[in-house]
Formats: sequence, C-alpha cells, structure tokens
Amino acid sequence: MRSLGPGSEIDGFRLGELMHVGSMASIYRLAGPLGPLPLVMKIPRLGPGERAVNVIGFEVCRMVLGALAQSPHHPTLVAYGDVETIPYLVMEYVEGVRLNDWLARAPLPAEEIAQRGAALALALADLHRQDAAHLDLKPTNVLYRASGEAVLIDFGLAHHGHYPDLLAEELRIPIGNWVYMAPEQVLGVRGDPRSDIYALGGMLYELITGRLPFGRPKSVKELRQRLYREPVPPRAIYPATPAWLQEITLRCLEVQTGARYGTAEEVAFDLVHPSQVVLTERGARTRRAGWWSNLRRRLRAEDYRPAAIARRPLRAHLAHVVAVALAPQEGNEPLCEALREAARRALAADPGCRIACVTVVPPAAALSGEGEEATATGRHIRRLVELHRWARPLGLPEERVTYHVLESEKPAAALIDFVKLNEIEELVIGASRNAPGARLFASDCAQVVAQVPCSVTVVRVPTQC
Repeated sequence: MRSLGPGSEIDGFRLGELMHVGSMASIYRLAGPLGPLPLVMKIPRLGPGERAVNVIGFEVCRMVLGALAQSPHHPTLVAYGDVETIPYLVMEYVEGVRLNDWLARAPLPAEEIAQRGAALALALADLHRQDAAHLDLKPTNVLYRASGEAVLIDFGLAHHGHYPDLLAEELRIPIGNWVYMAPEQVLGVRGDPRSDIYALGGMLYELITGRLPFGRPKSVKELRQRLYREPVPPRAIYPATPAWLQEITLRCLEVQTGARYGTAEEVAFDLVHPSQVVLTERGARTRRAGWWSNLRRRLRAEDYRPAAIARRPLRAHLAHVVAVALAPQEGNEPLCEALREAARRALAADPGCRIACVTVVPPAAALSGEGEEATATGRHIRRLVELHRWARPLGLPEERVTYHVLESEKPAAALIDFVKLNEIEELVIGASRNAPGARLFASDCAQVVAQVPCSVTVVRVPTQC
C-alpha cells in the first residue's frame, strides 16, 4: 500500500491529523475544505514487521461495527475500503474523555467510580443485547461523552454471534489485552459476554485502588495464574472502599463465569443502587486466600471448564461449515471452477451452510520483509484477495463465507488442525499438479483424507491428471 499521511486522499477522503498509532492500526482525523470533519479513518498497520493479525482485526472490526445498530455507545461506521483496494474504516469521531484519564487520580470517590462504571455497564448491555462481545476492554477503549454516556471503541478483537469468528478460527493463542483478560479467554473461549464483565471488574478495581488486579503478565504461564488466583481485596489496599463496591468488583472478577454477574444490566443496577447490593463474604474480605486454598485452586485449575455460553437461535444456521482448501497462487482455472461447483453442490444440499475458504502459506518468519509480497501483511492481503475472487461467483452474503490464511510449514497438518478445532463437517480439496503450491496440496491429500474427522471431497480435473 502506498505511503499515507496528513493530506493524502483515499476514495475522496482527505487525511488530517494523525490522532493515534496503535499496535494494529493508525487513526486519522479527516479534513474538509473548512477544517476537521466529525469523522476519523482507521487504517490497519501494514508493511515490513507488521503482523498478519492486523488484517484479520480489520476484517473483524468492519464486520462487527457494520452489524451493530446505530447507538450512542459505539462509533457509527460510515464507509470502508476492502482488502482488494485499500483497507480502511471511516467512522464517527467521538468527542470525549478516555477512561484511562481518570486512572491517574485513583483512588477515586466511590460515587464517581459507580457513575463511570454504571455508564460503561450500560454500554456493554447495549452491545450484548445485539449478541456481540467486545473482548478487548481496557481504559483506552472506553470514552465518555459530555452527556456521561460511555462509548466502546476498537472492535478489532470483538465477536458477533451472527457471524463467524475469524480470530478464533485462525489463531491458537490468547487474543486480547492480557491485563484485563478473563480466565476463559486464556483458554481460547471467545464470545461470552461475561468476559467483558470480568474486564469491567478489572477497571473498577483499578479505579478503586490505583493498581491492576493481576499486574502485567509477561508470559502465558503467568497469564494462566488467572485460572486460580484471586486479586488482593480492594479494602486491603484502600481501607475506605465501601463493602458494596468491593462486593460488585470481586463478583465481576470471579474465576468461574457462572459466579459472575449474568448480565451487564445487573452490574449497572447494583452500581446505581448500592443500598440494594446483597453483601456476601466478598464484600468483607481484607486479605487474599492463604497458600493452602491457593494450592487447592491451582490443582483444580487443571480441569478448569468455563460455564456454557447461552446460545441464541440465530446461531444455529451457522452450525454446518464446509471448508474449501485452495492452494496459494492457484492458476488452474478449470480446477478453481471445479472446486466452486463442489461448493455449489454443498450449498444446494444445505442452503444454510457456511463456506470457509482456506489456504496455507509458510510462516511469516520465513519472509525477507522486502517488497509487499515478502511482508506478513502484504502476503496475507494478497492471499485474501485470491480467496475473495475465487468465492465471488458463488454470490454468497458476507455472513455465509469466510476467508482464512493459515501460516504453517506443513499444509496438511494445518488443514487437519483447522478442521478439528472448528468442527468442520465437510472438506473440499483440489488435486492438481500445475502450480508449486498446488503440487504441495496434492502431495498432502492422502494425509488429510486419512486424518480429518469429516467427509472429504477430492476434486480433480481429468484432463490435467
């Protein structure tokens, strides 16, 4: 992608001030003839040294924001560019103060914490009612309008129950901000609204004490301590903490999802009505559990199982997934059409199924970083474009087709893993001996057919055998 900066134009939008540079994207204020517009443009970070997850996060943010109803609790998506041209998102510019601006003054008065927390809980409730979860809540991702309403921003790691979860289907590491990450997210469970409630509890804790409930984990091993450890009670750090506020905070931070608040509305209600909070031993704690209790919890954590997520009927139509494996740089159009025909037969047999287009490329570590195709993001986008072009003749709506670029030195093993972890019911794979990537796929067909726990259709074009 060409070099961009203030003054650059993209599809008629002119970039103004660079407002923020995050780990996954940059955000510019847009400018007009008379000055700044009430819009911003979010552009994923691409090029040498950048991660392919930046591209996936862009796709997720576009999909989730586009699916949400207009609301004061999240930015309105105005326009976007796709990966085939220039990826960007144009959104409402939200004038407000970030939650982290209050953290420098912590500990805050209980009444102010309750006010901020209740507004955030109501914003979460609005999101959760639409069968979506943010899953990357942190103080920099929460803004407050002058009216006091909370606004959630940065949906690059979010989950929407009406759409496939691209991040969960492609990545096998804990995804999100480790500081506020819920225990079930550590194990790869995404889509549970109670994970957002846990993060809300972490931010309440920080506003009360001025400290993080679990510090800043530097490794997955440290992160996994969240499966059994509880935080130091706020009253042990700041004795003036009201029992009702500690009760709410520690209930949000329960390890077991079933022990937390069931909904964000309940959290908001308790924060607004402290006199009605039902106090348990949580509210009276002044110290963390002893070493013996901690040891028992650690042993039980080996069998940690998050409580089931309540599924909505709208998710049922996404249960049947047909994966179509395409070789990178597949130039064999007859084989591509044969694969499409196999996909059409699957769609005719089950009109509600989803097509997952999959390809496998070598790990990003093998790239030189010189030129677009030799960068992780450039190569990822190129492969996504190829998958999009292959699927376009199928004419499927967005929620019924997904695109996955997997990184592995062993294509067969990557496909087998993808099928198992995503409960794929049917795999369609092409057998060709033309392009180098296609030869690699063809040589691995036998291994895939032997090991995947689903039905497999091997598509071959007779004239090229």
